Amino acid sequence: MSARVAVYTGVFDPVHFGHIDVIRRGSRLYDRLVVGVGINPEKTSYFSLEERVELVRRLALPLGNVEVRPFTGLAVQFVREVGSRVMFRGLRTLSDMEYEFSMSLTNRNLDPEIETVFLMAKEDLSYISSSLIRQIAVFGGALEKFVPDEVKEALLARVRQKQK
Repeated sequence: MSARVAVYTGVFDPVHFGHIDVIRRGSRLYDRLVVGVGINPEKTSYFSLEERVELVRRLALPLGNVEVRPFTGLAVQFVREVGSRVMFRGLRTLSDMEYEFSMSLTNRNLDPEIETVFLMAKEDLSYISSSLIRQIAVFGGALEKFVPDEVKEALLARVRQKQK
């Protein structure tokens, strides 16, 4: 297992500029960053796992040391499968900190060898969330400030599909 390899997990439904910023910054901090695209069993995803993986892959392509992979189990199990000891997480707000703190303690209990490292979101991206972006898309708001063009196109196509 390597401390020079970090894993950044999330649902990325859809991936947005906040996620991309964390991926870019994480790729500069570690020799290799594996982005794990997972599922949240408590939510219905807008995009399939395969679609989300593909969108994140396309956006991470310019970063030579980033690999994007799907996973379906616990994040700590995925981190161990990848051969890492570092779980990399982005924090946006104080409420994120509370949630992530609890999750970090749970993950440490599940696997004490895996460390969680937190990176604060850039202030101009700290309010962005995937659920907010989905709402903006459904109600016809401008998405350019939140997502890259290819995500915007995919999101608007999905909204049209769901409205039929």
